[in-house]
Amino acid sequence: MFRIVEGQLEAFLVHPGGPYFKKKDVGAWTIPKGEIEEGESMLDTAKREFQEETGIQPIGKFISIDSVTQKGGKTVHAWAFEGDWDESKPLKSNDFEIEWPPRSGKKQKFPEIDRAEFFSLDIAKQKINTAQIEFLDKLENYFKSE
Repeated sequence: MFRIVEGQLEAFLVHPGGPYFKKKDVGAWTIPKGEIEEGESMLDTAKREFQEETGIQPIGKFISIDSVTQKGGKTVHAWAFEGDWDESKPLKSNDFEIEWPPRSGKKQKFPEIDRAEFFSLDIAKQKINTAQIEFLDKLENYFKSE
């Protein structure tokens, strides 16, 4: 999701929840994303995952901003849409369960996303997973070409 504030493009990023990302900031943020379910289109997956991870209904015109392959080999396909978010409202994210602490035999639930924020593109490029910077560049180029 993106918005334009006082003529400046801002990107909506989310921070992964759970103990492994708790103290990570620069390079840890991401776009909302997830796994494609059988019979589901990539765009439908993007819309579903966005809503599941944020509680925000994605609507409007969707702009394809291509795909990138992250360090671990995962390919991420992305679309952008213009929207806004009332930051006074809490995120509504799915939970995941892991063994925590490690090797304790105890399972704990954590939110997939623990926070979200709009950032100027300069700051977003510092915060986002480095493989996904390309998405921000493509979004920026889309607006420069219009």
